[in-house]
Amino acid sequence: MAAKKQQPSAIGDVLAGVLASSGIAARVEQAGLIPEWPTLVGAQIASVTEPQSISANGTLFVTVTTNGWMTELSLMEPELMAALNAKPGRAPVRKIRWLLKRA
Repeated sequence: MAAKKQQPSAIGDVLAGVLASSGIAARVEQAGLIPEWPTLVGAQIASVTEPQSISANGTLFVTVTTNGWMTELSLMEPELMAALNAKPGRAPVRKIRWLLKRA
């Protein structure tokens, strides 16, 4: 009796499996907060900040337009961290590094 041919897997399913087994899936999900930044922090904060990257240890690097805003955001950091980490299943942001935007 001839063996049945296996149906090919969808590329999306294959990639999801590779990402999950390699541990990269959590990092991809974590990086997803960068495009969500305006929704997560609000329009006013988004207008004076720009998320740059997130490290493997959960440090989010964000540029800020002025020193005044950098000070204000540092004081608001606990509330911002709560908003950023509200989505279940995403690796948490452990720290925010505020960087002054260079002209």
